[in-house]
Parts: sequence; structure tokens; C-alpha cells
Amino acid sequence: MNAQSTPAVTGVEHWTVKKTKDGEVRLFLWEKYVGSPGGKPAVLFVHGSSMASQPTFDLVVPGRPDSSVMDWFAQRGFVCWCVDMEGYGRSDKSRDITCDIGNGADDLEAATDYIFATRGVRSFDTYGISSGALRAATFAQRHPERVSRLALDAFVWTGEGSPTLEQRREKLPEFLAKKRRPIDRAFVHSIFERDHGDCVDKRTVEAFADAILALDDSMPTGTYIDMCSRLPLVDPAEIVMPTIVMRGQFDGIAGMDDLIEFFKRLPSPGKQFTMLNGISHASFQQKNYLMVYQILHAYFTQPAPAYTSSAAH
Repeated sequence: MNAQSTPAVTGVEHWTVKKTKDGEVRLFLWEKYVGSPGGKPAVLFVHGSSMASQPTFDLVVPGRPDSSVMDWFAQRGFVCWCVDMEGYGRSDKSRDITCDIGNGADDLEAATDYIFATRGVRSFDTYGISSGALRAATFAQRHPERVSRLALDAFVWTGEGSPTLEQRREKLPEFLAKKRRPIDRAFVHSIFERDHGDCVDKRTVEAFADAILALDDSMPTGTYIDMCSRLPLVDPAEIVMPTIVMRGQFDGIAGMDDLIEFFKRLPSPGKQFTMLNGISHASFQQKNYLMVYQILHAYFTQPAPAYTSSAAH
């Protein structure tokens, strides 16, 4: 797809509310599509612990083609959605809570309720990265009818074999003592430096940091607390839809044996396990990001198997 034939992508801002015991929480949603949003397969992108949704999934980097995964999928016939979890980005940050994994799954329920009411979409190809993968998996476990295919990138199950989580646990008392943790440019740099710094280029990291810090100077502690002290949070036997587990070659979060054990317990015969060559942690900001797009697109567009239900047993 060359620049002259690249279709224009439309972005639409949406807002919805999540009802809680403390009242209503406003959530920001972002939608992108080409032409009209109707009648297209929908992708729901779920962000991680330390950045809101648009910096992760709709990043613009001059001179880096197709830097926005939302644009890339929209240009290939999808309607794309993302949502800022409570406590992140443009969404409400007023409640005195840690915004843990379960709360993020609540956000996804509210977001998909809104999308169904607004666009009529009942089920989504759902991609989550890092703690976003835990949010997406928790949501899929609670609402399997809303997730047609699930992609878990930089996922953790029990946390065994994760050097990043081992180091993070040393700060668990600090995370438990407060609801939010500060972030700055040096912190964003550390996301890429901790595993394999050659997997990214400086221009992309700086653009990513600019986008993150334009929206937030602190992040909720809930996902860090969950990943350091409360795993496992999901039961693979309850993840019934076709699922792809995506593991970056150099990712310090996702322990290989941990992921293999999780994968073995997934019940769907349509499951896949994919190593991401030359990728550390933040897949869409890596030098090899287009490879990740292709893998994800291939899974989301995979034809249904040509056997009858009786032949499947």
C-alpha cells in the first residue's frame, strides 16, 4: 500500500460513563476507521500500566511509516477502538483507588456497552499488552461473548521467571503505600533500556515519551501491585475463545515457561503461540513493529476451520 493509495483515516472522540459505588466515572474512547465504521470487524486495543491508549496505539512519529497501529488496521478494513482506563490519560482520575486489573476489566465492560449502543458491535478482536493483556484476559473470562479472538502480548500468568517483576517486587511496599506513582521521561526510557536497547530507535522513544507525558505525570499503582503480589489473576481454562500468546524475544516481563504452561491450558484448538523476533517489551514502538502488525493481522483474519462441529470431537 503506497502513500498515493493510502485511504484517509477518520478519528472520532467518544465518552461514556462507568457506574460505581462512588458514582459515575467518565471514560474516554477513541475510534478510527476508513470511510464508514459500519459493517466492519472491530478491534479493541487495551493499553498497559504506564501509558494511556492513544500514545500506545495511535502514535505519530515523523518519518516512521505506519506508526499508528490503529491507522494500519483501519486501512485494512477494520474499525479500531481504544479506551483510556480509569486513572489514565483523558479518563477520570478523581477516585482515591489504585485502578487495578479488575477495575480495568470493568472499564472494558463499560466501553463495550457503549460501543454496542453506539455502533452495534457485539464482539471484538481484542489485543492487550502487558497489564493490558491481563485486563483483556480478565474481560474475556468475564464476557466471552464479547471477544471473538484474543491477543495477549507481553502477558504474565503466575509471574514465574520474570526478571522485571522480581526487581519490581522490591518496591512493592512503596506501591502499596500510595495510589499513584510518578513518571517522567527517564522512566519512559527505562521501559526500553531494561531488556534490549537496540530494539528501538531514539526518535520513536522520544515521540512516545512526548505523547505519554502530555497526558500524565503519574500512573495508578494497582496493576503493579497485582502483577507483583496477586498473580495468577486469570484461569486459562476460562479463556474459551481462539487466543494468540505473543512473546517478545527479549521481553523481561513474560517468562517463557510461565507462558507455555498457560498456553497448554487454553482450551481453544484455534490457539497460537508466537515468538516476536527482535522485540523486547513495547511491541508497537520497536524497530520490528511492522512484523508484529502482520502477525496480529494474520491471526485476526484467519479463516474459520473447514470442519463440522461433529468432526471436531
